[in-house]
Amino acid sequence: MEEAMKRLDAEWLELILMAKRMGLTIEEIREFLTRETVQRKAQ
Repeated sequence: MEEAMKRLDAEWLELILMAKRMGLTIEEIREFLTRETVQRKAQ
């Protein structure tokens, strides 16, 4: 389980870094994740 969490953390880190390289701000990333979470819960 711990190894899976490390892999997941590494994947999230890579996604965040990719978004930053694309020019997104941390706030834009946060807003996107929040919006997606709300939309998925509404389904």
